[in-house]
Amino acid sequence: MELVGKHAVVTGAAGGIGEALAERFHAEGARVVVADLQASAAGVVADRLNEIRAGSALAVAADVGTEEGNRNLVAAAEHAFGPIDLFFANAGVGIGRGPESPESEWELAFNVNVHAHRWAAKYLLPGWLARGEGYFCSTASAAGLLSQIGSAPYTLTKHAAVAFAEWMSITYAHAGIRVSCLCPQGVNTAMLRAGDDPSTGISSSVVRSAGRVLEPADVAAVAVATIAAETFLILPHPEVLTYLQRKTGDYDRWLAGMSKLQARMLAGS
Repeated sequence: MELVGKHAVVTGAAGGIGEALAERFHAEGARVVVADLQASAAGVVADRLNEIRAGSALAVAADVGTEEGNRNLVAAAEHAFGPIDLFFANAGVGIGRGPESPESEWELAFNVNVHAHRWAAKYLLPGWLARGEGYFCSTASAAGLLSQIGSAPYTLTKHAAVAFAEWMSITYAHAGIRVSCLCPQGVNTAMLRAGDDPSTGISSSVVRSAGRVLEPADVAAVAVATIAAETFLILPHPEVLTYLQRKTGDYDRWLAGMSKLQARMLAGS
């Protein structure tokens, strides 16, 4: 998909990867809906884009961790700019440690990292199926292909996000609907930096296992190239594919290696 003249919606777009995606899609010529729970911050991003091209961006306050929030977001975007061409379910949370994590953290992780994707799809699909086209993108993580040392909620929900994107691609490819899934390792965002703060509830081992840390703009550039090519995996860190191949090539060896890595991290904490 070429983005010039298209209508794109990005969630979690007030900062980090989402902001960079919104900016890059806009630079490619798209009209952009900047959706975020933080309404004022989303407004700042949209105002900046409108200064470049008047009337080309809209900020929408959206709690995508609820079905109503997704339904209202799709309706607001369509009211402003017409049919949605590209929906990027980017919003996410990185919380929790192990099974002992509070139920509220598990619920929030599943609502934002997984259910938001299916809720968005529920309200996008009727229009897309009628038109015979549409593009669904979601942000998972390398943790969705591999695993995340230090956080069970993050690992489970990101695996589920990848699985839902796969299912979408398999189920609707024949209907002209394209799907891509973003699976980065470390990106210089507030979520990654918060991993060193014990009060956030996520282990600092998340940061130490993040690998090479990229800037959000780098991620957005790879996303645009992948969307143009209409391929499934968006991999700003190409080495993730190598890790995945090693995992599937010898699962037990990979699990043993990850266990040793975790032990080393805990010893160094």
